[in-house]
Amino acid sequence: MKLSLAALSLAMAAQGSYAWSSLNMKADGPNSRRAFFEKSAAVAGAAAVVATNPQAAQAYFVPDLPYPFEALEPYIDTPTMKIHHDKHHATYVANINKATEGKDEVPILDLMESAIEAGPGFRNSGGGHYNHAFFWSEMAPPDEAAKTKPSEQLQSLIDKSFGSTDEMKAAFEARAAPGAVFGSGWVWVCVNQAGDELKLVGTPNQDNPLMKGAVEEGIIFPILGLDVWEHAYYLKYQNRRPEYVSNWWNVVNWDKVSENCAYVVENHAGVPVEG
Repeated sequence: MKLSLAALSLAMAAQGSYAWSSLNMKADGPNSRRAFFEKSAAVAGAAAVVATNPQAAQAYFVPDLPYPFEALEPYIDTPTMKIHHDKHHATYVANINKATEGKDEVPILDLMESAIEAGPGFRNSGGGHYNHAFFWSEMAPPDEAAKTKPSEQLQSLIDKSFGSTDEMKAAFEARAAPGAVFGSGWVWVCVNQAGDELKLVGTPNQDNPLMKGAVEEGIIFPILGLDVWEHAYYLKYQNRRPEYVSNWWNVVNWDKVSENCAYVVENHAGVPVEG
């Protein structure tokens, strides 16, 4: 899609900048037929480079939200969603593209395991891109979210690991409290390596449990995650993070979380994301 859009943009530029007709085309000069064909050939060459060289296009991109900005109201406000998606997430994407410039293009998921070792560009920006792409996909408008529920597989793991869904939510909210994740970070529900138990962990900044060394349990696989950076909630909730966390359950898409769980249990790998 990215390569096609890039090529299309070049083609549109060619059409818009160098359009001509027999009425205004001269034999020589900047508007001559010769000049037109030379410019058109240059544009076609650039389009070919974009189409055949992944590094000519941006490797990663901010995925569109699967719902309108205002769709998560009243629990997550529209201005926050716009700034969070269009500004904060976009910054992580721009910076991971800089960090990977000239390198082979791989899915962002593939960068996670070695991100801490690879350095801040991969850890902070790569982690920020993966985490946010994951985050957008697990939410839905409140009226739609209310119709979803954990699958039988997921519910069984919740009951085994926490006792009940309510007990899981209580433990999650405690783990997301300011005293538990100090400053900026994320809280995650993960499937363990064996695929038979859920783990609740917090990570600082843009770390996630797919990164080697991020959590003491080793690499485990997120199926649900919450952004507790202030930029995710401050416009509406100010310093009331616990209120933000408890309200967030109203927009969790349990169908998607169940899908994540099924993928992880089957593949013993992280959930792929768009972007």
